[in-house]
Amino acid sequence: MARTVSDMRSVALAVTDGMLHFELSVAHEVFGVAPDAVTVPWYDLSVCGPDTVPFGRFRLEPDHGLDRLRDADTVIVPGWADVDVDPPAELVDAVRTAHERGARVASLCTGAFVLAAAGLLDGKRATTHWAHTDVLAARYPEVEVDPDVLYVDNGSVLTSAGKAAALDLCLHLVRLDHGSSIANTVARRLVVPPHRSGGQAQFVTAPVPDQDGHPLTALFPWIIERLGRPLTVEDLARQARMSSRHLGRHFRAATGTTPLQWLLAQRIRHAQELLEKTDDSIDTIATATGMGTATTLRRHFNRTLGVPPDTYRRTFRTRTRRPPATATTRPAQGRQAQGEETI
Repeated sequence: MARTVSDMRSVALAVTDGMLHFELSVAHEVFGVAPDAVTVPWYDLSVCGPDTVPFGRFRLEPDHGLDRLRDADTVIVPGWADVDVDPPAELVDAVRTAHERGARVASLCTGAFVLAAAGLLDGKRATTHWAHTDVLAARYPEVEVDPDVLYVDNGSVLTSAGKAAALDLCLHLVRLDHGSSIANTVARRLVVPPHRSGGQAQFVTAPVPDQDGHPLTALFPWIIERLGRPLTVEDLARQARMSSRHLGRHFRAATGTTPLQWLLAQRIRHAQELLEKTDDSIDTIATATGMGTATTLRRHFNRTLGVPPDTYRRTFRTRTRRPPATATTRPAQGRQAQGEETI
């Protein structure tokens, strides 16, 4: 039967051999112990598994078997270590049965593979660690995989992205059950922000493709050295000594995207580095990355990463400062007036 929010008291961690330790520990920390300042009844947490589970150099003794999942209000499935193999059938069956009986089911990181195997994500939007989103989408085509978000809430089925995003989802569940004030209290105890802006795209690097012998191998570093300059597809094609159409085909084969889209990704990546390691103003960074103006940088940055540059800087600021970048040439207006597309 369906539960109401006020009933969400019992939480069961579904554990088996092969579970990721960090995600399991995060869930146990959030739901297992109430902060001192919280006076409302806290969760009744149980660890459910078929047998003793290896846990690093230790061994974890579950409180109950997997059949106990069906009695829980909320079932948490921690990350699954080996996404190349199917999760245990008994775990998949237990999670499916719990959901059919009305439990809210949430996966942390690659725990989404367990939910997908149970059919709970069919026709739904879901996420997992960005490094495994392609695998999840290919193996379970009925699932709408979103690689950019920190977590997805479908009501009775929730999924989180990788690692630290597990904490974001756990705090979200506390917020749903007990309100923002108590969720903020839990976050303060854990010394983390109660809510993070943006998605996991801001944590994904955009490396230069490494393909020895590829016709564009020499072009990639040439572009990286000139990110502060206005560049067109014609410029890139001329440097590669091929036609623009031929360049586009090679670029799509090597990077999976178009020359201008890849160039924009490199500009954003460089802007991330400057925001993390320098005190440069947004205007200076816009010039150094070939964006031209702070307005253009903010528009592309926010659209790509889901957060504005200033928020990103506050999140990723390091103590080591890099000397301010030297401003490079601004985009030449004349080139654009001639009809050549630049980024």
